[in-house]
This record gives sequence, structure tokens and C-alpha cells, in this order.
Amino acid sequence: MKFSRYHALGNDYIVVERRALPWSLSGQVVQRLCHRNFGIGSDGILVREGQEEGDNAFALTIFNPDGSRAEKSGNGLRIFARYLWDHRLVGSEPFAVQTAGGRVACRVAEGGRIVTVEMGTVSFDSARIPVAGEQREVIEESIVAGGTEVLFCAATVGNPHCVVLNVDPTRENAERLGPLLERHPLFPNRTNVQLLKVLSRNEIQLEIWERGAGYTLASGSSSSAAAAVAKRLGLVGEDVTVRMPGGSLSICVDGSFGIKMTGPVTHICDGELDAEALEWPAAAQR
Repeated sequence: MKFSRYHALGNDYIVVERRALPWSLSGQVVQRLCHRNFGIGSDGILVREGQEEGDNAFALTIFNPDGSRAEKSGNGLRIFARYLWDHRLVGSEPFAVQTAGGRVACRVAEGGRIVTVEMGTVSFDSARIPVAGEQREVIEESIVAGGTEVLFCAATVGNPHCVVLNVDPTRENAERLGPLLERHPLFPNRTNVQLLKVLSRNEIQLEIWERGAGYTLASGSSSSAAAAVAKRLGLVGEDVTVRMPGGSLSICVDGSFGIKMTGPVTHICDGELDAEALEWPAAAQR
């Protein structure tokens, strides 16, 4: 299997072509490929499904490292855009990518190193996210996880997010509360989790627990959702720099909560996976 590997602020993905896959990407195969000891190692897999007919659009399927599918990934979309650029499938003009979380517009600049993605519109509607209970905007509600009561807002930008407002954004807290909130009964499709701290009117800080992936150095969709929440609460303006352990993203939140995300992408390598790698060692099953 031929593959390319990229990272966006330390959030790394394998990119493959569906038509070139010698086997189906079952959940177990995805887990093996993403395993950092027994596979290639990554935070997920991006599969190019092929170009749609009639316009300059590309279809993308996103897998989490646990084998589940993600509706949308901001860092994944930037990486996919860079991959298309590197393979001369796109140029400097905007193009569209279709994901399970909706269609987005992408544009590549600086020789592929910087990518802007129009992520779509953030919604706080419980029915769209989804969040259990009566239909409402999920703003500054309380939830208990592991005996800790936290204040949160929920949002979707094509995938679900729980933005925690009153917990210090440290890795320790993200790893403690993240898995509990991800699978909390309030979120029927599970959720991504962000610990948010507002630093100024144009700057926020995040620690992130990603659904299906765990602790994450950076996330584009998480940055989009958290910036939109901060704007919804009146804490930031339209242009927001999002600080994360892996680096920073620029997020623009317009008056309708439409999101434009800009950030870097780095090419790591191209390679070819040996079929022997799928002979899962007995030790890895324990």
C-alpha cells in the first residue's frame, strides 16, 4: 500500500487512494495502520475517494485511529488539500472537498505550506450536534464527569464538540476529563472535548481530547468550535488566534458563525507499507 504522511501542528495523518488499496479498510486494519509501535503510526487515515464529476471537488473519508469514522477534521482537511497540491491535482484556485460532515472550500498558498479551509457554519442546536434532552441551544450548561461538575457549551461544525469553560487547560485535565465527557450519555454520538481559556479579545488557549483518538496536540475543528463558542459568549471578536500544544491556528468567525481556518501543513514522507505489517503480533493483542 502506497501512502503519504503529513502533520498539521503535530496532528499527523496517513493519506491513501481508495482505488489503490489492496484490501478494505476495516476497523481492525485502520487500528493496525495507525498503531505507533506495530504500524505506520498516525492520528488517523485520510482516504481520497476520487474526484466528483462536473466540478472541481474531491471526496474524502476520514478514519479515527480507533477505526471509527470522523465526519470532519480541520487538520485532516488541510493535510488533504496539501496532498492534492503535492500531486498536482489542484492549483492556487479554491476547490471543494466533500466530507461526511459537509462540503468545504479549500485554498492552498505558499507552495502548499499554508492552507485555508472554509469549515462551514457552527451551530449550537442540541438536535444538530446532537445533545440529549429537549431541543435548545447548549450554552453554559453544567455536566458532571468523574465527580467533577464543569460548565460547558456544545457545538457542531459538522462533528460534535463539548467546550469546557471552567477547567484549567492542562494536559492532565484533558486526559482526566476527556474520556469521561467523550462517552457521557448526554452525547449519543460521543463528542470531541476542548478545555478553553480566553487569553484576550483575539486569543484563546485549548487542550483537546479528540473523539476516537484521545489526547491531541492540535485540532482544526476543535479550534473552530471553541472560537465560535468564545464569540457566542461575547469573549472574543471575529479574528481569533488559537494556541495549542502543537502550535497556533488563525480562525475567523463571521457574524453568522461561519468559520474560515488558516494554518500550516508539513509533509513528512511518502512510503509503501509491506503486507507483513498486517500480521498483527500476538503481543499487541494483549
